[in-house]
Amino acid sequence: MFRLWVKEWKDGRLLKDTVIEDAASDTRTHKVMRALKKACGEFDLAEPIWLDATIRDFQAHARARFTQDAFVEEIDFDYLEIRIIEED
Repeated sequence: MFRLWVKEWKDGRLLKDTVIEDAASDTRTHKVMRALKKACGEFDLAEPIWLDATIRDFQAHARARFTQDAFVEEIDFDYLEIRIIEED
């Protein structure tokens, strides 16, 4: 089972979070993209853009933060954090 934890943070406080599960036999990248898309739908957000620094952080630590720079529209939180909490 693959599980991605997605959290919205503002002023050091957790505003929202969700865990997206994916049992499909697919690549890690496809699972992450599907899970992020689903979480953004739940949070009523546009999907963030993967900047080079975000990709490097995610590859190294299996987690990443998306700040205002990664969103086309204005966001009312400091950053969106994603973290893989389970991989098969």
